[in-house]
Amino acid sequence: MTEFVVDDARYMNVVPRDMRSVGVLVEPLTIAEKGLLQLWTLQERLPWDCPHSKGEGRGHCHQAVVLGAGPVGLLGAMTFTAQGFATYLYSAEPEDHWKAGLIRSIGATFVSAKTNTIDQLRDRVGNIDLAYEATGNSRVTFDLLRVLGTNGVFIMTGVPGQRGPAPVDTDGLMRNLVLKNQIVLGTVNAGRDAFEASIRDLGVFATRWPRAVEALITGRFPVEGHRELLLGTPAGVKNVITFASH
Repeated sequence: MTEFVVDDARYMNVVPRDMRSVGVLVEPLTIAEKGLLQLWTLQERLPWDCPHSKGEGRGHCHQAVVLGAGPVGLLGAMTFTAQGFATYLYSAEPEDHWKAGLIRSIGATFVSAKTNTIDQLRDRVGNIDLAYEATGNSRVTFDLLRVLGTNGVFIMTGVPGQRGPAPVDTDGLMRNLVLKNQIVLGTVNAGRDAFEASIRDLGVFATRWPRAVEALITGRFPVEGHRELLLGTPAGVKNVITFASH
C-alpha cells in the first residue's frame, strides 16, 4: 500500500522473515507487552519479584487472570504464561469451546463465565496478583476489580461504549485500593520497547506453541474482501487481509 502510506524507516520494527506468516500478531501483542513492562516498573514499590526464580520466569510465584478470549486476551494469556504466571483466562465461552482447548494447550487454565461467577473464580485462583482486562466490558471489569488480591495490579486495555450507568460499590473498591495496596492501570499506544518485546516473544510462542499461535489467525482474505471484514459481523479471532505479490 505504498501508493497510499509511506513512513520513515526509523519508525519501523523489523520482523524476522521466518515469522512472516504470524508477524501480523505483533500488534496487538504489544498491548500485553506494554502492560507487562509497566507492571514490573510499578511493582518496584515493594518486594514483589519471585525469589530464587531458577529460570521459571519473573512471574512464577504469582497468579494472573485474563478477562476475554479475543486476540488481545489470548495473546495476553500467552505472554503471562511464558513469564511463569499461573494464568487463568475467564471468558463467556463454554468449557468445551476450541478457545478453552487452546488455553489449556499452552499450560494455562480456562474458566467459563457461563458456569463460574467472579467469586468462584477468585476462590479457584487464590490471591489474584495480576488482572488483565481485554473485553471492554466495564461491568465484568469492575466486578473482577472487587476481588483483586493484596498488592495486586489491574491492567485495563478495553474502551467500553456508553451503555448507561451501572451500580458499583465505590466504598469497597476504595477500601481495597488503599488497604490492599493495589494499583489500577490503563494502557494504550505501545512504544519501541514493547514492539521489540512483542517480536521477541512472538518468536518464543511460535516455537513453544506453534499450533496455538497459528490458530489465532482464523482467516486470510484477499484485499477485495475488505468491506465484509470491516463492516460485516466479526467472526473468528484474527482475520488477515493479504496482498498479492508483484
